[in-house]
Amino acid sequence: MVQLNHKIIGQGEPVILLHGLFGMLDNLQILAKNLAAQDFMVYLIDQRDHGKSPRTNRFSYDLLAEDLHDFCMEHWLHHAIIIGHSMGGKTAMQFAVHYPDIVKKMVVIDIGCKAYSGGHREIFEALLSVDLKSISSREEIYLVLKAKLSDEGVVQFLMKNLFRDKETGLLEWKMNLPLLYKSYPEILKEIDIPESVNVQTLFIKGELSDYISERDIPDIKNKFSRTEFETIKGAGHWVHADQPEQLTKTILHFLQKSQ
Repeated sequence: MVQLNHKIIGQGEPVILLHGLFGMLDNLQILAKNLAAQDFMVYLIDQRDHGKSPRTNRFSYDLLAEDLHDFCMEHWLHHAIIIGHSMGGKTAMQFAVHYPDIVKKMVVIDIGCKAYSGGHREIFEALLSVDLKSISSREEIYLVLKAKLSDEGVVQFLMKNLFRDKETGLLEWKMNLPLLYKSYPEILKEIDIPESVNVQTLFIKGELSDYISERDIPDIKNKFSRTEFETIKGAGHWVHADQPEQLTKTILHFLQKSQ
């Protein structure tokens, strides 16, 4: 069993937050605090091979869902709200397929259940071009990433993954970069949904993002029979960073609806 690193904020009905690829639990900290202020007990989780959770040698949505199930059982969470962004949204969907009775409600942020063609190749190339054995400062790494990636927000997001190993003194990535690179085709795969999932679900799309298109909606509705859709204006793929207050408001409205 993989012991997932986590943080708990607030008291009340349990909510589990799942970050996306290259992310960590702190990425969803603002959303967590906003939900905790509305009487929810929020569990922020580092998924395997991310943040401070253990590095492994296998990575798939079935494994991520299994990790989440083990976490729920360990913390006596037999009925919880699951919220996931991007890769975390796919984890949430896979979890709902395998363990629907545990999911009270589910919120999927800016990701569909389909297979994706890519979108992170440039980021992988930039990260793999950093020679951590020869670079000793964060500033040097920033310059390498900035030369490869034009988006300052993406560079700053990736920089949060750096830490200095106490034993070697070297800068390292918190994420298991070699495994994630090797497993990227697995991360892009469609979620296996053999029959319609009867879980009350909200799919949230960033207005400026193309991760969920109008063409995707019929397939999502077919696979998740109790689905609603909302669009957050002025938000790209990182909805929680672009429009945190509107995202919170939208999620709370959904959570406070009767079943």
